[in-house]
Amino acid sequence: MGRHREFDVDKALDGALCVFWRKGYEGASYSDLTEATGVERPALYSAFGNKEALFRKVLVRYYERYLDYLPVALNMPTSKDVVAHILYGAVDLNTRYPDHTGCLGINGVLAASDEAEPVRQALIEARAVAEVQLRQRLDRAKAEGDLPGTAKTDALAAFVLAVTHGIAVQAKAGFTRETLRAVAEQALSTWPTGPSTLTSR
Repeated sequence: MGRHREFDVDKALDGALCVFWRKGYEGASYSDLTEATGVERPALYSAFGNKEALFRKVLVRYYERYLDYLPVALNMPTSKDVVAHILYGAVDLNTRYPDHTGCLGINGVLAASDEAEPVRQALIEARAVAEVQLRQRLDRAKAEGDLPGTAKTDALAAFVLAVTHGIAVQAKAGFTRETLRAVAEQALSTWPTGPSTLTSR
């Protein structure tokens, strides 16, 4: 019979998540991970596989626990409500924890060696999925008259993600929550509206 694990897997994943969030994928060393999880390297390998496999598990956990505001946003009544919820949610998340500001995904994708390319691609693919979901929601808004008929929903979705990514980078650089909320408000002030959005309010 194999030996039972002598550590809490959930706590170990939470510890690894904080390290990757703070330092990015490549910046996180095995000594960082073993210290944060309280698990020695052989046991980490046994439980999670290699560093890449551990990061992928952490990324799933991050999306489920910290980006839950995204599916909520997609169910908001108007496109502007959707975007406001996304932008303010990003500001909140990226400034919530002083010791690991910014976004785990953005921190991990900005710089990568050839060896880390699979991780970078996984992060790019996750972003692409979010962009498709947002574009589809904006397509619906356009069909409902909530966005003008001339609205380019692919460009609007890319714009929203560009702003959220910028918020993440600026949070990592030390911008305050108040400043980043002002950035979100500025972006929202340019949001196109269809005839049914403003005249009904």
